[in-house]
Amino acid sequence: MNISPCKRLSLLVALGMLVFVAGAGADDIKLPDMGSPADAILNNSDEARIGRMIMRDIRNSGQVVEDPLITEYLNDIGSRIAAQSNKGDHDFTFFAVQDDRINAFALPGGYIGVHTGLIEASRNEDELAGVIAHEVAHVTQRHIARAIHANSRQNLITTAMMLGAIIVAAAGGSSDAVQGAMAVAQGTAAQQQINFTRTNEYEADRVGIAALADAGFDPHGMASFFEVMSRQQTSSPEMRAPEFMRTHPVTTARIAEARNRAREYSPVRNEDSTGYGISRARIIVARFDTAQEAVAYFEARDYEAQTDVERYGRAVAYQRAEDYLGALEIFEELLEKDKSVIAYYIGLGQTLVALDQTSDAVETFERALELFPRNIPLVIEYGERLLEMRQPKKAHALLLDLMNNVPPTPEQVHLIARAASLAGEDAEAYYYLSEYRLMIGDLNGGISSLQQALRLPELQEIQRARFEARIDFIQEFMSEEQLKQLRSSRQLGLAWNSARQ
Repeated sequence: MNISPCKRLSLLVALGMLVFVAGAGADDIKLPDMGSPADAILNNSDEARIGRMIMRDIRNSGQVVEDPLITEYLNDIGSRIAAQSNKGDHDFTFFAVQDDRINAFALPGGYIGVHTGLIEASRNEDELAGVIAHEVAHVTQRHIARAIHANSRQNLITTAMMLGAIIVAAAGGSSDAVQGAMAVAQGTAAQQQINFTRTNEYEADRVGIAALADAGFDPHGMASFFEVMSRQQTSSPEMRAPEFMRTHPVTTARIAEARNRAREYSPVRNEDSTGYGISRARIIVARFDTAQEAVAYFEARDYEAQTDVERYGRAVAYQRAEDYLGALEIFEELLEKDKSVIAYYIGLGQTLVALDQTSDAVETFERALELFPRNIPLVIEYGERLLEMRQPKKAHALLLDLMNNVPPTPEQVHLIARAASLAGEDAEAYYYLSEYRLMIGDLNGGISSLQQALRLPELQEIQRARFEARIDFIQEFMSEEQLKQLRSSRQLGLAWNSARQ
């Protein structure tokens, strides 16, 4: 049975949370103290390992937004909040999910996903920060491990088996496999929709509001967003409730408590950051089915009455519609007004490349790099444009410098593999491709890429030693079945080469 990307993502997210049904008796469950027996079920190391596994499958589903500007913004705002509530026990990764539904979720290991629909639905940055603070608190308070401890007597091995079954089913198994996997999940009181107990929700509110205030955001931001969602549900009862309301039940009493708790902190008046506006604008442009619809949305308001962020959105819409002269005029105007916004340099550089003004494009990107060295969105975008301008050696060197200093995503590793290949550096291209395959969970594919590199006639001895050592390292983590498949493919390769000779 084929599983749609949204359904697949829903299954993976449900699996990631692994929490019990909110219902009869849920309020009676008392949360254990930190360092409780929950650690025996799922310690921080276990959470990180399971989180990486789930995150890999979410990436493979194609639902993660691979927009460096949006990703950097979410990690900037998320890191500010996490720094106030995290004692160093958790590493956090924040990412956007391409989904119009209004929702956000936390996975084991500190992975926080925010739907593009929620980012667009937020009315200001404080509301978005409030949601992120709430999800961060779920992680720092170890609600996932606590839920498993409170509702399940199974050990970690049994839990891992259940998680694996759901992942296999969600990846496209048979109908029976899907139903069987979900039956196992239901048998341990998990459900397709993510529901924390009321106790966990209140605790996440309390801890999140404190972190929100300490990070310099309006502590009322969380309650404000909850109130908007609640009003939307009440005013349109015939419509489906926002996903956030379904997965994080919000009551009048809970909103009132959040409001009262926020009053304990000094009031804060914030202006939305440029990064917030740029991220929302990019999400809005991408949301429309056609470029013409995106342009019409931003042209509905007179240009002179628009804010800089709205003008930026208009320029990005023009880019999508291939009206590069219109985009060029706006980006040049924006950059003249504010030279501190990286997105303006990127937009201008992209547009100049599209207009074949390559020397001006390179000058724009190089000027930006002097101001913002090793900025991830800037370097990634410049690398892609260098490939478009047929300068792969320069792109490879630029990307390699970044990835030697900043942990890359799978997509970024795939980009540098392409740059190395186009630059004629085949051995390094195969190595990067191997790393990309490992990052998406394809161990056999990773070894296969390294074996292809070992067959290159111009391979240097130091490269040979490095690739062979990497193969040995990967094999240590392979199952007997994977090793059997590896040996089989190796024999087929030898037979094929023999036949060709």
